[in-house]
Amino acid sequence: MLKPYKTFLKAASDEFIVNKSRFIGYGAPCETEEEALGFLQSIRTKHKDATHNCYAYIIGANKGIMRYSDDGEPGGTAGMPIIEVLKARDVTNCAVVVTRYFGGVLLGAGGLVRAYSQGAAIAVNACGVGVIYPTVRLMMDVQYPMLNKVDFFLKTEPIELENKEFTDVVLYTLLLREKDVEGFCKRLLDYTEGIVEPIELDTFYHPWSDDN
Repeated sequence: MLKPYKTFLKAASDEFIVNKSRFIGYGAPCETEEEALGFLQSIRTKHKDATHNCYAYIIGANKGIMRYSDDGEPGGTAGMPIIEVLKARDVTNCAVVVTRYFGGVLLGAGGLVRAYSQGAAIAVNACGVGVIYPTVRLMMDVQYPMLNKVDFFLKTEPIELENKEFTDVVLYTLLLREKDVEGFCKRLLDYTEGIVEPIELDTFYHPWSDDN
């Protein structure tokens, strides 16, 4: 079974300016090296007029693939700082590209390391970090007289509401981490006096934010 691991929740970006140079940090979740390279190429195409598009990516639950590039910046001042940020945040299956538009003022090696580290950090923060857990999809139907009672119960439970459909009954589709399913089902049965009993539809891997 796949062990839980940290990755980005979504693709996102952020930017800043230092000494007239514009730095844009992009991040995206990528499950394969091909996806990471495709993401890199999309940023290169978007910013083909940029001075540099430096990058790093880590792929595999065991972090078996790690690649980075300075893209013309002095050796060790761009790609390495980016990948060190990813390693420090303990993320994998993700890629970061930091795009630079040179503003005419040299930053020096130390300044470049700080700028590319900051570019990677703001990209990670923009994407958000979550944990991939084995996740179960549950479905349950609730009679309308019990709707408010069940909604109140769900507010304090570790669930993600995927869908809520109003038919002759209310059909809920919920996501729960596999480790939470047994306790959730027991509490729900107790709370509804055995009336509402969910059924498992499937199991897959899904990102959950750190605060869940």
